[in-house]
Amino acid sequence: MELRQLNTFRTVAFTLNFSRAAEVLNYVPSNVTMQIKALEDELGVRLFDRLGKQLVLTTAGQRFLTQIQGVLDKLDEARSVVHDNENLSGTLTISANEVLCAYRLPNVFRLFRSRHPGVRLIFRSVPNQELRQTLFEGTADVVFMLDETIRSSGLTVEPMVEETFRFFAAPDHPLVEKTMLKLEDFHGQVFLTNEKGCTYRTMFDRGFEKEGIDSITYLEFQNAEAIKQCAIAGIGIAFLPEVTVKAEIERGQLIALPWEIPDLHVYTQMLWHKDKWLSPIILAFIEAAREVIAIEEYDTV
Repeated sequence: MELRQLNTFRTVAFTLNFSRAAEVLNYVPSNVTMQIKALEDELGVRLFDRLGKQLVLTTAGQRFLTQIQGVLDKLDEARSVVHDNENLSGTLTISANEVLCAYRLPNVFRLFRSRHPGVRLIFRSVPNQELRQTLFEGTADVVFMLDETIRSSGLTVEPMVEETFRFFAAPDHPLVEKTMLKLEDFHGQVFLTNEKGCTYRTMFDRGFEKEGIDSITYLEFQNAEAIKQCAIAGIGIAFLPEVTVKAEIERGQLIALPWEIPDLHVYTQMLWHKDKWLSPIILAFIEAAREVIAIEEYDTV
């Protein structure tokens, strides 16, 4: 069993794609496939299942990843001791939900890559409710969550910016003409929201339960882009973070409705495991995230 095989396995486990892992590692895809097969042959178990075009970790693969993660972290730590921190190299894995991936993190990634081009940056989009578990499993170094204040005894949580959620509608929607809305104005309206189980949907439902609004029709979606496009088409009222609709508001495609959602305090938060060794790579990324998101917060004020 070779260290390069372990590193290849970890990269494939994070990307769940042989071709993408090959790009990250600067290998040809056949080399990655051969290394994984050799590792499986030596261990006598399958580490991945191929379900159609999708690659998934087997139970044995998940257990193996948990065990080797600490070994590879220690190796990265040892390498960092003998290398100049100005020329960092290694692998960094970041996870977040699709909203933060699209609207908060691109500028962070751009700054970090410009400063540390030698670092292999792996990003995994993960549903909000599963993000904390990736830190406990060791499959992510740092995660970003969009949620109400998070408290955890095992994780370090750093709130970065408060996100404003609003209702948005197309310019020709009847409620746009009103300068002030009442509860009864929402009766019979169609709301475009995330699916049940999503953090934002839970907040939406809770808010309306407090207000006593019923007879609401929902159309449920898995991502913000679909919600926006349906709102632009006049299908209903979108419930979204303000950061996701800046471009559409500037173009006049969507209008914010004059309604404040009570007791809704949601933050973009950066998390990492309290017991994880913060390598120079991780520390550099954390600093880049603080720098970029602080600027974005200032720009929205």
